[in-house]
Amino acid sequence: MGARLPFIDAHVHLWDLDRIRYPWLTPPFADDGPNGSVEAIAATYLLDDYLADAAEWDVRGIVHVDAGADPAQALDETTWLQAMADQRGMPNAIIAFADLADPDLDALLEAHAAHPNVRGIRHIVNWHADPQRTYGPRDVTQDEAWRRGYALLGRHGLSFDLQAYPGQFPGLATLIERHPEIPVMINHAGMMVPGEEQAWRAGIAALAAIPHVAVKLSGMGFTRRPFDPEHARGYVLAAVDAFGPDRVMFASDFPTDKLFGGFDAHLSAYAAITGGFSDDERRAMFAGNANRLYRLGIDL
Repeated sequence: MGARLPFIDAHVHLWDLDRIRYPWLTPPFADDGPNGSVEAIAATYLLDDYLADAAEWDVRGIVHVDAGADPAQALDETTWLQAMADQRGMPNAIIAFADLADPDLDALLEAHAAHPNVRGIRHIVNWHADPQRTYGPRDVTQDEAWRRGYALLGRHGLSFDLQAYPGQFPGLATLIERHPEIPVMINHAGMMVPGEEQAWRAGIAALAAIPHVAVKLSGMGFTRRPFDPEHARGYVLAAVDAFGPDRVMFASDFPTDKLFGGFDAHLSAYAAITGGFSDDERRAMFAGNANRLYRLGIDL
């Protein structure tokens, strides 16, 4: 099934642990965080490793999303990835890291944007009242400094990859709606928290109502481990129903999603779940939308 469907992977991570420091991939490892233990993926993962995992699929391009490097090395990661792209042709787009509340943000955005493959920024902002779910001590998206930083993205022609929890989405909707010049890509289908499906549906609805917001379908294991295709089915179809087939992108989130299941297990499930859509709709969701929204210019 995969070989017949062109695929642009809208969410990939690569890392060289000998080159750049990634605090979350550094021992000691524990099970009591949002991801559980990540020890199984705490090894260097390069482009050839990804291509081996994706060998059964017709991968036409990949979007690399910031992989949680030490913030002091955010620009180092971008420079490394751009050199890789210049040599190998991938990653076709780079979503770099920047703390949107950083007082020196404008200079960092300018430095990132000087690299031709940089398309956007991700700043993980997941906040939850449950200390085992939250990524930080407070919801920084409510801070005025963070909101001012968000507004700067458009000045540099950058999109924003939003990784937050659904309970934060309604509060972000006004800010996002105010800046139609900043395309927004929701990460990991909105990261529904187990037992909070109603909040997920409300949050997704709030953002789906904004035309310049799209959603990436990946990371299903954050909601339920291990990956369960039947559980994913309702989740995927609800997201497609909210956004429409023209604002949905499938992604592997590899190697992170390797914590929850194999590459082909995830992608084949997504292909099966969308079997009732037209060929044009499926090609859009698996490749065309990522090509357009991330401005890749790939001939599909």
